[in-house]
Amino acid sequence: MAERSTYERAFLQVMNLWTKDEICRQFSFGKRLARVAAELMGVKGVRIYHDQALYKEAGGGFTPWHADQYYWPLSNDNTCTAWVPLQTTPLEMGPLAFAARSHRLGFGRDLEISDESEARIREMLGAEKFTYLEEAYELGEISFHSGWTFHRAGGNSSPQARAVMTVIYMEDGIRLVKPRNKHQQQDWEAWLAGCKIGEIANSKLNPVLWKEES
Repeated sequence: MAERSTYERAFLQVMNLWTKDEICRQFSFGKRLARVAAELMGVKGVRIYHDQALYKEAGGGFTPWHADQYYWPLSNDNTCTAWVPLQTTPLEMGPLAFAARSHRLGFGRDLEISDESEARIREMLGAEKFTYLEEAYELGEISFHSGWTFHRAGGNSSPQARAVMTVIYMEDGIRLVKPRNKHQQQDWEAWLAGCKIGEIANSKLNPVLWKEES
């Protein structure tokens, strides 16, 4: 741990498990969570952007303040993430925490996850007196957060790894836009390969998971 960066100490991650394992595919393609995501966003259908397993190792460090949508080359913010702990997650394991209603802010949207984002966003949220929401998760409890919601997690001081599965949803019909940073360029190549700027984000890796019946 001492030889890793802050980001590397925060978690280990494996992405697009649905392409590697049938059980993971069934989980990530589940219509129940996809429907909830669509209803929360107020849209008629959702596609998967990608899934991601996050393991915060025993002794792992904190996850800095950040907003996910900084990384996504998408035309609007009709996006959200389902965060699904795979065990009971007490505070000492570093559950996900949020700044309530922070998705409405314009500040901090140019910050990648880092020590700088932790310091600058923490200062801004404190100055604006945003409510900090941090709670333990019982097994079976999950959370959803929008793409521009600022969030973080504490370190894992327990002897057990904190295992979490996430699924990122985007509105069916959202479009690819010109990347605004190197990370968005990388995301385009990784998750939206074959899509062209201005087109609907519907590569073979982005199937529709739920659609409202007409």
